Amino acid sequence: MQDSENGIRINKFLSEAGVCSRREADREIEAGNVRIGERVAVTGDRVMPEDQVFFRERPVKKEEEMILLVVNKPAGIVCTAEKREKNNIVDFIHYPKRIYPVGRLDKDSEGLILMTNNGEIVNKIMRAGNRHEKEYIVTVNREVTGSFLHGMANGVPLTELGVTTRKCKVEKLGKHQFKIILTQGLNRQIRRMCEYFEYRVTHLKRVRIMNIRLGDLENGTYRKITEEEWKTLQRLIRDSSSETVKEKSKGRTTGWMQKQESKN
Repeated sequence: MQDSENGIRINKFLSEAGVCSRREADREIEAGNVRIGERVAVTGDRVMPEDQVFFRERPVKKEEEMILLVVNKPAGIVCTAEKREKNNIVDFIHYPKRIYPVGRLDKDSEGLILMTNNGEIVNKIMRAGNRHEKEYIVTVNREVTGSFLHGMANGVPLTELGVTTRKCKVEKLGKHQFKIILTQGLNRQIRRMCEYFEYRVTHLKRVRIMNIRLGDLENGTYRKITEEEWKTLQRLIRDSSSETVKEKSKGRTTGWMQKQESKN
């Protein structure tokens, strides 16, 4: 059945309303922070057109405007909507409407992060299975050698995560600097990859996500996505899955891998 015929899943409803991502919605539901009418919602509930949904006791209204911002995140800002984190990116941006980050960029890193009120965009861009590119400029504490570049490009075993990274594109830019293009986003992936070869990252900046480039956007500022960027992005994600890893695997346990993704 279509969503319109049988309601819409509560996590998808919250995501499309710009409250949070579907994954975050699932956590909030499990914590008892979501109601449908007078009843506390549970995972898997569906919302009908006549239902009133409450998130942390506030009524949820679906935002009709699609917001997608290109942000140049400074180091020290945390990519979370959690208010308990004093340096959270939502408060830093201080946008007048509810938005949240698309994936993550770790606290010590800087550069491009997208922010939106559209959960489907988040899922389609960030799911590792969709293999969308993310480009970084990395500075390290030692000279970048040919053997180091070869090793980085051809899969690095990260024993602490129990995985080997996908093959990727790597290019030397300077004596201590290189460019790397990933199609996955494991927890602190680039830093861990460098550490495997006994290199230490001294500066890490993301400069591109798919077709969207940071360009000369000033550090700590943001802009709205352009019409041309939006049209190209829509084309690129047209056939991308918006399902979570768990949904695609029909219930197999994949929570550990989900936690590792999208944290570079």
